[in-house]
Amino acid sequence: MRKFLVVLDDSRECLNAMRFAAMRAAKTTGGVQILSVIPPEDYSHWIGVGEIMREEARERIQAHFEVFAKWMRDKQGVDPELVIREGEPVPEILAQIDEDREVGLLVLGAGTEKSGPGPLVNQMCKAAGNLPIPFTIVPGSLGKEELEAVC
Repeated sequence: MRKFLVVLDDSRECLNAMRFAAMRAAKTTGGVQILSVIPPEDYSHWIGVGEIMREEARERIQAHFEVFAKWMRDKQGVDPELVIREGEPVPEILAQIDEDREVGLLVLGAGTEKSGPGPLVNQMCKAAGNLPIPFTIVPGSLGKEELEAVC
């Protein structure tokens, strides 16, 4: 089964990427894999604090995932899977694509700020020529109806 890989983070544009991935997966009988990356923290002097912060991050990610997963199941009939990795976002995204051969499309949301589409989109665009799969950038300005029309 072909999977749409979408990144779950704290950005607002993540919502449109989730919607797009779920709608496309539903129409193509594909799956959705939601990847969240916990950035590395430097707590070498406070190992216990680092462990607590990573566990809190995992709990927060799981809570966000459950909200998106419920919507995907109820509205699109898609049962997403959650993958949590630790490290820098771009290398972890690339590693996930490399490790899971069922991932067929990366879906990212673009921000609407004047500063640009966001750091993740900028970094992935730089790596685009070497990606083993295509990726889609979903504009953050698209409304739900416009997304449905595109999908």
